[in-house]
Amino acid sequence: MDKHACFHCGLDASTANIVYDEKSFCCQGCKTVYQIFSENDLTCYYDLQNAPGATPKDIEGKYNFLENTKIIEQLLEFNDGATQIVSLYIPHIHCSSCIWILENLNKLNPSISASVVNFGKKTVRITFNAETLSLKNLVTLLSSIGYEPFISLDDYSVGKKHIDRSLIYKLGVAGFAFGNVMFLSFPEYFEVGEFWLEQFKPFFRWLMFAFSLPVVFYSSQDYFISAYKGLRSKILNIDVPIALGVSVLFIRSTVEIMFDIGSGFFDSLTGLIFFLLLGKFFQQKTYAFLSFERDYKSYFPIGITKITTEGKEESVQVYDIEKGDRLLIRNEELIPVDCILIKGQARIDYSFVTGESKTVSKQSGDKLFAGGKQLNGTIEVDVLKSVEQSYLTQLWSNDVFKKDKSLAFTNITNQISKRFTISILIIAVFATTFWLIVDSSKAINVFTSVLIIACPCALALAAPFTFGNVLRILGKKKFYLKNASVIEQLAKIDTIIFDKTGTITANKETSIAYEGISLSKDEEVLLKSTLRGSNHPLSRSLYHLLNEHNILTLDRYEEYLGKGIEAQYKQDSIKIGSAPFVGYTSETATLNTAVHISSNNTYKGKFTFYNAYRKGLSQLFNKLKQDYDLVILSGDNEGEKDNLTKLLPTKTKLLFNQKPEDKLEYIKYHQSEGAHVLMIGDGLNDAGALAQSHVGIAISENVNVFSPACDAILDASKFNELYHYIKASKSAINIIKWSFLLSFLYNCIGLYFAVTGQLEPVVAAILMPLSSISIVAFTTVATNNIPHLTSPKGRKRMPEDE
Repeated sequence: MDKHACFHCGLDASTANIVYDEKSFCCQGCKTVYQIFSENDLTCYYDLQNAPGATPKDIEGKYNFLENTKIIEQLLEFNDGATQIVSLYIPHIHCSSCIWILENLNKLNPSISASVVNFGKKTVRITFNAETLSLKNLVTLLSSIGYEPFISLDDYSVGKKHIDRSLIYKLGVAGFAFGNVMFLSFPEYFEVGEFWLEQFKPFFRWLMFAFSLPVVFYSSQDYFISAYKGLRSKILNIDVPIALGVSVLFIRSTVEIMFDIGSGFFDSLTGLIFFLLLGKFFQQKTYAFLSFERDYKSYFPIGITKITTEGKEESVQVYDIEKGDRLLIRNEELIPVDCILIKGQARIDYSFVTGESKTVSKQSGDKLFAGGKQLNGTIEVDVLKSVEQSYLTQLWSNDVFKKDKSLAFTNITNQISKRFTISILIIAVFATTFWLIVDSSKAINVFTSVLIIACPCALALAAPFTFGNVLRILGKKKFYLKNASVIEQLAKIDTIIFDKTGTITANKETSIAYEGISLSKDEEVLLKSTLRGSNHPLSRSLYHLLNEHNILTLDRYEEYLGKGIEAQYKQDSIKIGSAPFVGYTSETATLNTAVHISSNNTYKGKFTFYNAYRKGLSQLFNKLKQDYDLVILSGDNEGEKDNLTKLLPTKTKLLFNQKPEDKLEYIKYHQSEGAHVLMIGDGLNDAGALAQSHVGIAISENVNVFSPACDAILDASKFNELYHYIKASKSAINIIKWSFLLSFLYNCIGLYFAVTGQLEPVVAAILMPLSSISIVAFTTVATNNIPHLTSPKGRKRMPEDE
């Protein structure tokens, strides 16, 4: 590093005369930042990149507005008094050093518990203790180390007013230069004589050189920066051959006009960069479109119970929630919106938001934030603002809950690009060497054409565009995937495991019979109030069966997964669940699913459930059996074994009396044997099994089953379409493979003309973005016509379509 350059930011430090620890700094701000890093053992920040920092600006008093409580409330994503979360836009984020220091803010201030950088959006999401660190001091800390946030106060938005227009500017400069260079090249094209040769030829050529300078050193700088960073990290990325081709073209053209050998290739050079940027602009716009589709159209089937003005309960989708609505939040349900607690005892788990499992108790009148999970029976809340689905997406995809599930296909794409780049460099060197020997005039054209025509952009586009489009289509068909990698995992599965109750059974059509001592009115009221707090399918069915009663606010409520519910109101207690849970023992075995009741430690009786299975279940299993091993894992007894044996294909494994931990261990064992497992459950008792499986699908039937444990949510009305959705995932992988094949064929044809010297660099530059566009068009058309995703009119009608 230049000894006169600032050790922190790289600016000229020769006149500042500021030296600390034998290092030069351009200002006291940079020196202070270095001192902070040094005192906190963070100087390895400078090992990642030379002079990665930015000069701190004078911010004295600049952020006094962050002492205003109203402004703070608008900026914060989450605030429960002690813990606050804020997302800040940091324009200076540009390299791995930035990511490293921003994700180690906890070492600078222990009040910061977590910080996660989104490099693409240049944002950092910070979780901090508001009791020991204010938002103002946090922003001041960031500014003091050279990462000043951009905060817009026009509408209390963070970074929303900032739009990165650099690509548009670079494209405009390249387009302007390309047009003028082409115009100035006309005399060369048409071999104009006297006037051109004698008077203006040198002037026009140097003018073309001048036009090319901003194109090479400004418009194409991103390719050189990316190539340099890749090589420094010992990675051959797709920008290496592009940067090499541009460099060769510019140097060769400059040499030609300096020594009056020729006019150079400035038209090809500016055209190349213009069309490269045009292709990148097209890609950027298409990605933005796909992001819009994903964020705002693929809504979750997350349901919530709304209490109407008449006091009735009805299930609504979250995006139908409006400010002022009264909502009922049951035990284990997620709070989908910011709201005010009106009734009930709230014990909230905010681990979805903060990553910390510590629960907080709230009283009537307290504010509750979206993302919290109620853990103590039912509560009633008033909505403060309508839901933002993009926030739910953020919760569902929170890094805290990401499981290390294989992303092999993405790795394959990267490996192909790496090998592709190495192969192209070898071909370019050998072809150029050959033409230097045979016809040196063609060597430079061959070298640049090979590097340009064989850009692996099409390879890089195939997977994201295919997966993005399939995500959108599946979302419209009420099958909601967590992310694109789920499609790949779904295509690999060979074993499908189903839960029984609430998954293959239809709760709304279940019949229930009561046997035992009649319940008193007070006991029935307590039973109804207790069942109201549970989301278990049996609880929901029984709750809707009982007569209407005044709902009690329970003094105590506990739900034991896989066992039952226990509640208390004043002096009365009740237990609902399995026979052992309520303390009942019987010599006769119960063949059907039953829920037992005990009141004040006295056994009362049982509700027996007679299951009704979902329409099309038998046909669905018969089709799945052709390609997959099928298993039923049920927590119920064997009462339905005979019915299931008749209904389902032979060799379908049926296992009953399975506790939640038994299901998890069963999946884990088969995974150790090499099986790729798909688990389909109700999202409640099956949370562990859903998380353990390669793909976990939660069935949604008008209840809030929102859970990071699952990878996908399937609307119960589309259960019989599961076979088609799985087959569609396989079709998506095949589309990507076909895209790779098309790209390979395109490159083979292009390389033939390039190696043989028949392809001009500017033609190659035009063809390259066209190849990317063709791949996008192919994947879009192909995914929109996947047979298993077309409507029944577009394919043969199946029995389950009836």
